[in-house]
Amino acid sequence: MKAVQITAPSEMRVVEVEKPAVSTGEVLVKIKYVGFCGSDLNTFAGRNPMVKLPVIPGHEVGAIIEEVGPGVPAELKKGMNVTLNPYTNCGKCASCRSGRVNACEHNETLGVQRNGVMCEYAVLPWSKIIPAGDITPRDCALIEPMSVGFHAVSRGQITDNEYVMVIGCGMIGIGAIVRAALRGAKVIAVDLDNEKLELAKRVGASYVINSKTENVHERMLDITEGFGADVVIEAVGSPVTYVMAVDEVAFTGRVVCIGYAKSEVAFQTKYFVQKEIDIRGSRNALPADFRAVINYMKSGNCPIEELISKIVSPENALNAMEEWAAAPGKVFRILVQL
Repeated sequence: MKAVQITAPSEMRVVEVEKPAVSTGEVLVKIKYVGFCGSDLNTFAGRNPMVKLPVIPGHEVGAIIEEVGPGVPAELKKGMNVTLNPYTNCGKCASCRSGRVNACEHNETLGVQRNGVMCEYAVLPWSKIIPAGDITPRDCALIEPMSVGFHAVSRGQITDNEYVMVIGCGMIGIGAIVRAALRGAKVIAVDLDNEKLELAKRVGASYVINSKTENVHERMLDITEGFGADVVIEAVGSPVTYVMAVDEVAFTGRVVCIGYAKSEVAFQTKYFVQKEIDIRGSRNALPADFRAVINYMKSGNCPIEELISKIVSPENALNAMEEWAAAPGKVFRILVQL
């Protein structure tokens, strides 16, 4: 079967690999659409230390059940539209023992620590198959990245009487904005790109700040009546935005970190103590986050067409990735149609 493979930094090609066979407790799915995510971009650029090349990328998936193996629950049937939970969990580490399987110490995410599913077929344990009802396979490919933003809101324990600052309006940041707005929070979206900020407003942000052209600190003080944000969600992963998050959070507020900074970050640690802030990591997503995104998408309020920047064939995946690498701020999601 056909698969897309990143063979070395800046190199990607279409290869032939063996079609997998289904066994007991497993489901074979026909992959229809797979999204390129930030981890794939870092792998392509040679900046992903968790990847061993060559690797098949892809964990943002829209698929159809092709075959069900023995021992699979009856509710999973051939022809169902599904997405996939792309994470593994060992069941034995501290995270798994506490029920937070999304942060498993030994997690292997599809397309990162193991081959992904940017290929025609894939086999997974039935527990990793997530039915999506009448959501199309194309749109199913948006569920996983949005669920990461939804999970960050849960980590922040956001309520309806809080100001929530979301730094970064990419796909994951948009998910955080949606979920925080659904919870009734007053969301302040921050980004460098006005088009992304306009979309942030359409999905629920009450305020937007262009950090390239506006004074973020002054705007934050004005919006929050001098208090700062009750919760800041960092969804970029740069030293500048990490420092911004700590600077702009209110006294006794919460900072939720999704993005990985690629270099060391220098903090004025006095703010950690003076503000008595909680700093929380947010990794991947839980099944409940996937279900919440599916419910949101079924509501008809998700601007799906605006979240899909481009759909390409496997043969054109390299060109699409090169274009994204050249202008990363202008892309929400590139989907590869298998």
